[in-house]
Amino acid sequence: MSRSFEQAVAALHARGPGRMVPDLDRITLLASLLADPQHAYPVVHVTGTNGKSSVTRMVAALASASGLTAGTYTSPHLQTVRERLSVAGRRISEPEFAELFDEVEQLAQLVDAQGEDDVTFFELLTAMAFAWFADVPVDLGVFEVGMGGTWDATNVVEATVAVLTPIDVDHSELGDTPEQVAGEKVGIIKPGCDVVLGEQTREVMRVVRRRAEEVGATVRAFDDDHGVEDRRIAVGGQVVDLRVGERVVRDVMLPLFGAHQADNAAVALAAYAALRGPSFADVDDDLIRAGFGAVRVPGRLEVVAKEPTVVIDGAHNPHGARATAKSLDEAFGFRNLVLVASCLDDKDVEGIVAAFRGHAQHVVVASVDSPRAASLQRMVAAAEAAFADAGIVVESADSVAEAIEMATGVAGRGDGVLVTGSLHTVGAARDVFLPVTDTGERPIIEDEDLDPQDDERFAEAIDEMIARVDEERGRARGGAPEALDLDLDGSDGSEASAD
Repeated sequence: MSRSFEQAVAALHARGPGRMVPDLDRITLLASLLADPQHAYPVVHVTGTNGKSSVTRMVAALASASGLTAGTYTSPHLQTVRERLSVAGRRISEPEFAELFDEVEQLAQLVDAQGEDDVTFFELLTAMAFAWFADVPVDLGVFEVGMGGTWDATNVVEATVAVLTPIDVDHSELGDTPEQVAGEKVGIIKPGCDVVLGEQTREVMRVVRRRAEEVGATVRAFDDDHGVEDRRIAVGGQVVDLRVGERVVRDVMLPLFGAHQADNAAVALAAYAALRGPSFADVDDDLIRAGFGAVRVPGRLEVVAKEPTVVIDGAHNPHGARATAKSLDEAFGFRNLVLVASCLDDKDVEGIVAAFRGHAQHVVVASVDSPRAASLQRMVAAAEAAFADAGIVVESADSVAEAIEMATGVAGRGDGVLVTGSLHTVGAARDVFLPVTDTGERPIIEDEDLDPQDDERFAEAIDEMIARVDEERGRARGGAPEALDLDLDGSDGSEASAD
């Protein structure tokens, strides 16, 4: 008898979400039993310390805009495990997930019986992604590394393009310096692949280039080979000019906040260009703009409420927290900022909280509902130390939901609330404001349900959207709006097309 979605999730969690075994033995055997579906499509493989999920989603959006069906595998999830597996921007449905889990878990039990260690939570999910993408089938798989690179379960793919976003210290298991961390992450660089880099330190660059030389990979460095030519703040995000090689794509409306997201967009475009090779020249600029315009990255400077404005961000290390603080000042300019912080215990809690000194005027800390959560005592101590002698009130709450209620209660007109510290914290905040209610099942539409006026209303909605983009681009340049000519019938001149 097949499991329900809830039963499948319970069985998956029984394998221990936080359990890690540093080798590829089980995932290699499990993928083999599935006939190695991860080799059925080209792969863009993404690792790094910050920006992995954003770049992963951007590459997939660019592929979709060009007519390719992209499968996306990200981690961790914020609210439902279904978020981790998506195709063409649609996350896997509950029935699909349960059926897929049953199929893969039966083989996982065979692997369990052959070794000392059972297949882990992450390994089983990764194998599910491999298989689902092959079954759909997809034209492209975009895989975000869970942690590190060399021993990550995703590293049985043979990537066409390996992406390394900025590398810094994060998980203590990976090393105490950026160079040590890089030594683990460069393990995704495979023979003959293209390596697309985010901005890196000189020390990290040496580690990357040494690995690339060992396996004969081509390195495309940030600034040298791709980058951001210009960026302007805009309503709902920013307008950026992105460069890949000699080509510059101008007036790209990116619905995300922060200079770091502009950098991520440049990396994503360079990765997509490397994937397409010479045919990238045939991809029209408007398709690239459409792809970036469709990008959504939940939990990254995401506005989830107004009056007061509540922003959630998954910054979980000092580097990410500093970028978040800077981006908030730039994009929102709140009169006062009320900080809600809750971190995991294996992170640099003190460094994360201290990044908001000089930015926050009131602080509420909590302990997120996770076995890995930093204790409330540690959160309070970190906040009191960070804001000592600053005249900042530090309060504590028993849960993230209670902390949000306290923060929104003290926020006045023109003030903002930031909820941050970990992706678990962001998930808890989304549960407050944007709870998951759908199962992902596609509705069955009967002929009598179809309205002949739907096509006309859809066309009108597209026209309105294009007009708004034109107006925004014109405002950003300080001149008259430029016409945006989107070819909606799909005849874009690109060599790629959906079947």
